[in-house]
Amino acid sequence: MINPFELLEARLLNIETLLIDIKHPLQITETKLNSVKELSVYAGVSELTIRNWIKEGKIEAKRIGRRILIDQHQFKKGLSEVKSLKYKR
Repeated sequence: MINPFELLEARLLNIETLLIDIKHPLQITETKLNSVKELSVYAGVSELTIRNWIKEGKIEAKRIGRRILIDQHQFKKGLSEVKSLKYKR
């Protein structure tokens, strides 16, 4: 005969693991690198503005040959920082 408390404990553990998965979803490790032109269209600013943000250190970028590539997650993080600086004035 199955102990009802053991069954209840097993179900509660399943619920707990589901809640932890919802609270802390798995991070997608695949990163997408975008060009300056693609991100300027996405952000609605000029390419020069993106290049200035890179020079100022607000956005991290990688240079491969002559191309400047920016990780999409780093760009979003930097963009939120740029927006917060804009409204502090």
